[in-house]
Amino acid sequence: MLGETELSYQLLYKNVKNINLHIQRDGTLWVSCNRRHSKNQVEAFLRSKKDWITKPLVMEAKEESIPFYTEQELKRIVTELCERIFPYYEKVGIPKPQIKFRKMTSQWGNCRPKTGILTFNKNLCYAPYECIQYVVWHEWTHFLVPNHSKEFYEALETVCPDWKVHKKRLKEVKV
Repeated sequence: MLGETELSYQLLYKNVKNINLHIQRDGTLWVSCNRRHSKNQVEAFLRSKKDWITKPLVMEAKEESIPFYTEQELKRIVTELCERIFPYYEKVGIPKPQIKFRKMTSQWGNCRPKTGILTFNKNLCYAPYECIQYVVWHEWTHFLVPNHSKEFYEALETVCPDWKVHKKRLKEVKV
């Protein structure tokens, strides 16, 4: 028993010095130790690792995020937004960029002004439409100002006045 959670484990005797613990992807606990370790020592060790053992179980029990859109719908939405936005940037000499999609871990989008590539995170399917729209405007604005300076945010504000609200909402998106 680990608190109120009853767990079973597989014990494997090996020629090792310490008691070792491994959690398989399916949640199975494997303990390996030398035969000199008693059952009480093994179970005391497991109790000492309670937080580490139960953390994956708590994470597994979390409610999964439900996407607003399928991946195909997201691609269509972003592509249509880019088509509508392009004329604004075309007037100032920005050529039509290539649009890409991929899973990203630390950003919602990316603009490469020198190569003319806009990349959008596939996880935007978990964000509401207004947030997707903000990300699209944000990335397009990098064609004008390739950094996050005061000038960049002034340019963004002209095309997306409520960008701060949407940026804040994106921080609450769970993927």
